[in-house]
Amino acid sequence: MRAGFLFIISSPSGGGKSTILRELLRRDPSLYYSISCTTRPPRAGEEDGRHYFFLPVSEFRRRIRRGELLEWALVHGNYYGTPKRFIDEKTAAGRVVLLDIDVQGAAKIRRRRADAVSLFLRPPSLKELEARLRRRRDTRGSIGTRLKNARRELARAGEYDYCVVNDRLKPAVAQAEAIVLAELLRVGRRSGKI
Repeated sequence: MRAGFLFIISSPSGGGKSTILRELLRRDPSLYYSISCTTRPPRAGEEDGRHYFFLPVSEFRRRIRRGELLEWALVHGNYYGTPKRFIDEKTAAGRVVLLDIDVQGAAKIRRRRADAVSLFLRPPSLKELEARLRRRRDTRGSIGTRLKNARRELARAGEYDYCVVNDRLKPAVAQAEAIVLAELLRVGRRSGKI
């Protein structure tokens, strides 16, 4: 049996992580998506257990104390974290688990999991990123905060295994798919040495 692995996808807010992940999952039903926990309120159309596990701060902190999260961070004033059990079960069964995660969380996971493969999605420009945030209808204050954070996040792109510029959806998805396939074909994964 081949070794499973984590496939981390990070980008600044509005960089296209969710869209790329949806396309990868649609094209390849053997992939799994790790649903993160957060203390932020749901946006319009988001469902608990589908987009995130929306938790009160007290429950999130309880999960931290019990060691139930692979990583967690305070981002944009809210807690975000990755449930550990689901990932452990799927990767032990030889599956690929996709993670939509910020740069802080990705760095923590890379330190803890040798099987993690990381992809940074770059927006074509900060101007385009701002336009995407406006189309998403983020508030003016939120857009300013997210653009400020984006500059710091973009500076950390070099920490990742791969980088894809998300200027057009089809080529960006094709490149992400190619990375997953290449990682699945690595000899070490076939022999179980990774």
